[in-house]
Amino acid sequence: MEEHIACSSEFAGVNIISSWCFLIGLLVTLKHLISLSKWIFATFLRSQIDLIRTYGSWAMVTGATDGIGKAMAHRLAHRGLNIILVSRSSKRLQTVATELQAHHPHILVKAIQMDFSGDIAEGLRQIAAATRELDLGILINNVGITYPGAMFFDQVEEKVWRKILKVNVEGTTRVTRAVVAGMMERRRGAIVNIGSGASVVIPSHPLYSIYAASKAYVDQLSRSLHVEYKQYGIHVQCQVPLYVATKMVSKVACIEKDSFFIPTPEAYAKAAVRKIGHGPRCTPYWAHSIQWFFAGLAPDPLLDAWRFSIAMRRWKGIQ
Repeated sequence: MEEHIACSSEFAGVNIISSWCFLIGLLVTLKHLISLSKWIFATFLRSQIDLIRTYGSWAMVTGATDGIGKAMAHRLAHRGLNIILVSRSSKRLQTVATELQAHHPHILVKAIQMDFSGDIAEGLRQIAAATRELDLGILINNVGITYPGAMFFDQVEEKVWRKILKVNVEGTTRVTRAVVAGMMERRRGAIVNIGSGASVVIPSHPLYSIYAASKAYVDQLSRSLHVEYKQYGIHVQCQVPLYVATKMVSKVACIEKDSFFIPTPEAYAKAAVRKIGHGPRCTPYWAHSIQWFFAGLAPDPLLDAWRFSIAMRRWKGIQ
């Protein structure tokens, strides 16, 4: 009899544990299903914000004559916004301006020549003037540079790392500061800073350390400004792309064409413009989001070792 009671008690205990395990598993599964549903809605189903009505009729894009910047300018023009192009080469600015007006004859286009690695004072004056005179609603801080190739920290020449900091950190900061006052007066605006997966998605980016650190600055600046200025109707967002098939990526990562996980600038820009106004940080392209999810499952030491092995292959290739 006592043995029967003991067995019954043990069986009841096993049932309770099994029930709790089932409940916990159900809750975890439900949580992931809800997250997946939210991701599908945000990525594919959510309606786009009316950018002109919400923020203003003009958009400014830095680094606008190639890659993501050029594609963003075209996509914003497609949405009906007038465009201010900011870049170093006056010839390429004129070429892109002509292309924009040919494809989107209903919009206005202005160009500001500005070398972010040199004296930017005159360019900033023109940007500030445009902010006062025009209904500038959107700023895309896209301009950015990286190393000419994989390098250990002590191998990077001072002129190289100073140039990276001047363009990626000082340039982004000064242009943002030049436009935010006008947005404050109008009580609306959107500032989109293009970050990098090198500073957010993976725990380290060896042999490109200064570039990764500069993009970490952009990420933290964006988050803090989002908190500071959302009360004034200004939405600040850091967009975090992984590899996009641009000239810079081709040079650094030896990627020659787009693929499933590496979109064209045009495909990326289409997704990026849809994300404006939604959250302080995002990875606009859907396949990049999948990569970020799986990177988050891997332990940091494993990701560090993987990135270091890739960087070392590139480093050896240029020695």
